[in-house]
Amino acid sequence: MKTIEVDEELYRHIASHTRHIGESASDILRRMLKLTPELAAHAVPGVVADEKAVGYRVRVLHELLLSERYLTQQKAVNRFMLLLATLCTMEAMEFAAATQSLHGRTRTYFASDPQMLLNAGAHTKPRQITGTPYWVITNTNTDRKRTMVHHIMSAMRFPADMTEKVCATL
Repeated sequence: MKTIEVDEELYRHIASHTRHIGESASDILRRMLKLTPELAAHAVPGVVADEKAVGYRVRVLHELLLSERYLTQQKAVNRFMLLLATLCTMEAMEFAAATQSLHGRTRTYFASDPQMLLNAGAHTKPRQITGTPYWVITNTNTDRKRTMVHHIMSAMRFPADMTEKVCATL
C-alpha cells in the first residue's frame, strides 16, 4: 500500500463520496474513477453489486446504528445529523429530492445556504450536514426530527420496518 498526500479540500471531497461506514479511500477513488473490476474484488459476499439496492442501504444504516460514533451521542440532534449525513451520502440525488418537498407551514427545513433557513425563521439554528452541501434547521423538537427522517427514508424507498427502527433511535 502506498501513501499519498492530498490537500484538505480534496480530502473532504473524497470523504463526501463515502457510501458506507468503513469504506476506504481507495474504494471511494476506485468507484469515482470507475475502476469497477478492482472494486468488485472488495465486495462483501451476498451483497448485491447495485449499491442502490435496498439490502445495501439497510446494511449501511444497521452499521451506523450499531456504531460507537452513533451510540455515544447523548443528544437527539447529533444522532439526527449523523443519520442525515449517512442518508445523503448513500444517494445524494434521492436525498435532495426528498428534502425539496419537506417543509413546515412557515419554515424551510433544508437548504444549500444557511441564510435561506434563517430567512424562514428567526431561531432555526441551521447546521451543515457533514460532508454535504446541505444545511438543516435543528431548532425543532425530537418528534419533528423523527418526522423529517421518516419522510426522507420513505421517499428514498426504505422498508417501513427499517424506517421505524431508525426513527425510534432519535
